[in-house]
Amino acid sequence: MRHAPLALVLSLLLPFTSCAHDFLNGQRVAPVGISDKGELNYQQDEFSYRAWNSAQLIGKVRVVQHIAGRSSAKEKNAALVEAIKQAHLPQDRYQTTTIINTHDAIPGTGMFVRSSIESNKKQYPWSQFIIDSNGNAKRAWQLEDGGSAVVVLDNNGRVRFAKDGALTVEETQQVVALLHQLLK
Repeated sequence: MRHAPLALVLSLLLPFTSCAHDFLNGQRVAPVGISDKGELNYQQDEFSYRAWNSAQLIGKVRVVQHIAGRSSAKEKNAALVEAIKQAHLPQDRYQTTTIINTHDAIPGTGMFVRSSIESNKKQYPWSQFIIDSNGNAKRAWQLEDGGSAVVVLDNNGRVRFAKDGALTVEETQQVVALLHQLLK
């Protein structure tokens, strides 16, 4: 009989610990704004930043990738990034939005992280790169420390797939198939 109250408490807490993120299929992502740094722009060989918020995630089918500012986090879903490159998705209707949480970077590496992001922006100017210096998106979306999350949004900004962590080969294939389906 003593264990009954403990079991009741654990059963009440279990639903809150089973899901690491708060993305709900068919819903928009929780609102988030990033004004310290924000969206990286590259024009006329110069970089600049402007405030960004999640309301801007409508209008195109997109993959939102939220990664900690660590190379280990970037590697977790590198296979998806390569699969997206190979899919040759139409830039007028698709966009990758990468949010880099530089607040969750190894101390002293911030300059290297930003340099890598700037290099990627030069190479893929149609992609969107958001620098989140304060970890606003991680907190708003309840994401894991040091992680890599992938969210597929339809052109209305509604979640169609979400995972916080490394995708399996099957999940990577599922995401690419879903993107093709959403772009029909």
